[in-house]
Formats: sequence, structure tokens, C-alpha cells
Amino acid sequence: MKYSALTERIGGDSADAWQILYRAMDRQKAGEDVVILAVGDPDFDTPSPIIDAAIHGLQTGATHYTDVVGDAELRTIIAQSHTQATGQPVSKEQVVVMNGAQCALYGAAQCIMEAGAEVIIPEPMYTTYEALFNATGAKVVKVPMRPENNFQVLPEDIAAAVTDKTSAILINSPNNPTGAVFPRSTMEAVADICQRHDLWLISDEVYSTVTFASEHFSPCALPGMAERTITINSLSKSHAMTGWRLGWVVCPEEMAIHLGNLTLCMLFGSPAFIQDAAKVALTTALPELEQMRLTYQRRRDVFYQHLKGITGIHCHLPEAGMFLMIDIRATGMTSQDMAELLLNKFDVATLPGVAFGPSGEGHIRVSLGVDEAELVKASQRIAACIDYIFAHKPQSQIG
Repeated sequence: MKYSALTERIGGDSADAWQILYRAMDRQKAGEDVVILAVGDPDFDTPSPIIDAAIHGLQTGATHYTDVVGDAELRTIIAQSHTQATGQPVSKEQVVVMNGAQCALYGAAQCIMEAGAEVIIPEPMYTTYEALFNATGAKVVKVPMRPENNFQVLPEDIAAAVTDKTSAILINSPNNPTGAVFPRSTMEAVADICQRHDLWLISDEVYSTVTFASEHFSPCALPGMAERTITINSLSKSHAMTGWRLGWVVCPEEMAIHLGNLTLCMLFGSPAFIQDAAKVALTTALPELEQMRLTYQRRRDVFYQHLKGITGIHCHLPEAGMFLMIDIRATGMTSQDMAELLLNKFDVATLPGVAFGPSGEGHIRVSLGVDEAELVKASQRIAACIDYIFAHKPQSQIG
């Protein structure tokens, strides 16, 4: 049977990268002692008040169709929360609730990108970005973020990538996979590029509350950016709600109308009981949220201390998020080969840096989504792997 060209555009390397995770999960389910550091899924339970709200909704009939763009009360809460966090005044008419940030970004891309258009994305970038924009027929133009510059994007590199086909720039700060936080000066420079060339700015801010040394800055409130900025966020990372699939888009009102039409034919709304839980998540003082952030920071510090003592690798200290990038270039191995070796021989699942873009090659990404004991165990296994490589490879192959 024949399939559409879309199936080719949404497959490839970005989809294949997850095979290491799936194999590791199968082995772990079979009882093997595999440390999985390949996915950004918080190991914390969703706070109880949120769960209680969902249960209450199920018990009281919140199981029917909802407004396709999201419950009006929830959209008002999200608008207020967005304004408080970013300084950009918005109304509920500018908010569309969707099934997670991934879905929100997909919907936004479908509404602004044409076949043959270009979107500029600094890389290393989240693995699914390319397939997501490929689905629209657009082309991803990758701008390198160099490890020697702590994976900070240089605005002049973005400016040099703009062509007459450019429609949008996507900024992900705090960044997945690098943990870099882009300062206000960078955002101001990117905003200037967008205004000079009449471009959309998509700001993926799902890690905005998981920061350590640097404070997140949202570009949506900068002068002249309200009518051209699309902000993506969710409860997945901030509230340990990855499986709940609740995210949103904050955008100009006209775009929200288009997104509403898309959700009408694609999602037909989000479950009411999950939206009830989201209202509680965004309006209740939950001490668990700060505890999660502090735990990630402590795990980062513990893991970093163990990794930095391993001869033959270099670990980048992230400013935010729940990942670290480990520089393995001195081993002479590709990131894919390293990830395969770590899983097959040393029982640690990581993701190869090349899955996040060319600038990620020579690195592997590891997650902080397991407890400290597992991170220490993983660091010991990584050390054993590096010793194995240097002991078994000809010196001429070690860079």
C-alpha cells in the first residue's frame, strides 16, 4: 500500500533516536538493572491536590465535551499566570489549551508555516522539532550553539541565517538539551531581527520554572513583540504532569482563532477533568514545586561532581532544566556509538547528542529524572565505560 510523503518527513533520525530509550525500557521491565537517563520524565508524583481535583471531576461528571480551545476559567487563569510571569498583559482570548506543549507547538507551526518556508532554530535542539516543522512542508535552518560558548546562541548567527524564505525563529530557553538560559540581551537582539524582517517568534518555555543560577527571561513582553510572539508552555515539567498532556499557546487573538479551528478538527478539546486539575495546579500554593526544583539542582550538583572527575570526558554545568550534556570528543567515538556502548555493555541509557543537531555530536545527553543513588551508579558505569574505551582503542583513534 502507498503512504503519503508526510510519513517520510516525520520519520528519520529524530524518530530513530528514541530507539535506545525503548530498548532500555524493555530491558528494565524484564528486571534488568538498567539506569535510564534518556528521557525527561520527572520521577516525582504529581502533587496530591491536583490529583484530587481530577478525581473529583471524574466523580462529578467532568467527562463530556469541552470548549475546543479550553475551559474559559482555565484560559483566564493561564492568561493571568502568563502576565504575572512575563509582564505581557494578555486575555483568555489569546490562550488556547492543547494536549501538551508538543501538540501546542505542532498546532502553532501548522498555523504559521507554509510549504517551502524556513524556520530558524538554534541547535542542539529538542529532537522532535525537525519532524514537527517538516510536517508542515517547511525547512528547519539550524544555527549552531557551540559548546565552547556554553551553548549560548549568538544573535549574529541567527541574523546571518535569515533569507527571503524565513517565516519564523524558534527560541527554546531554558534549552533542552543543553540547560543554557538565554539572557535578556540575546532576546532583545532576536526581537530586533524579528521586527526588521517581519518574522514570527516562537518561544518554547516549558522549563521556565526549573532554573538554577540564571533567571529565565521571556521575550513576549519586549516592545513590538506582542503581535508576533507565540509562547508555548505546559504543566509537564513544572508540576510533574508529563502524562496528563496539558499545555497551551499564548498568541495574538487572530492566531488563537486559527488554532481553535485546528483543534476543532484535530483534538476537539482537552478532557474536562484534566482541565479541572490544571486550574488547581495553577492557583494553589504547592510547596512540592520548589522542592522539585531544589532536588533537580542538588542532583545536578551531585552528578556533576562525580562526572567531572572522570578523565576523558567533560561535563557542561547546566543553568536550568533536567539534563546535562557530556562532552565525549576526547574518546574519538561518535555520540551514537557511545550511547550504544553505554547501553549494551554498561547498562546506562542516554541519548546521542547528534539526535539534537550537528552541534550535539561528540556529546551525550543525560537526564536528572532519577534519584541521586541512580545518578551515582550511572556515573560509576560511565567511568568504567570511558576506562574501557581508552584501554581497548588504538591510541591513534583517541582524539
